[in-house]
Amino acid sequence: MALTASVVMIYIGMMMLLLCVPDNHAKMTEYSPAPQPQPSGNSSMYGATPGSLKPQECTPRCTHRCSKTAFKKPCMFFCQKCCATCLCVPPGTYGNKQYCPCYNTWKTKRGGPKCP
Repeated sequence: MALTASVVMIYIGMMMLLLCVPDNHAKMTEYSPAPQPQPSGNSSMYGATPGSLKPQECTPRCTHRCSKTAFKKPCMFFCQKCCATCLCVPPGTYGNKQYCPCYNTWKTKRGGPKCP
């Protein structure tokens, strides 16, 4: 009889333990963030919104941005400086600064645009 009572107590203890484990697991998975989609290389808006670039992605973006200017060195210098701060570069070779507000509002001491 004592053996049966201890087996029943062990069985009840194991059942309670098993009932608690799925509940905790459900709580952990309920709040885990969904995986974010990775931007494709063909997306023209990737990199044009604030904070969407990684620092190592600035050089290729700035190379494209400054490709049609006659002043490549200063364009690249300031574009990379702006990209390092804002982590975005507007699409195209000219204009479109509304897509990257930080890039658009950064001004020189004289009040002109700092970023190309």
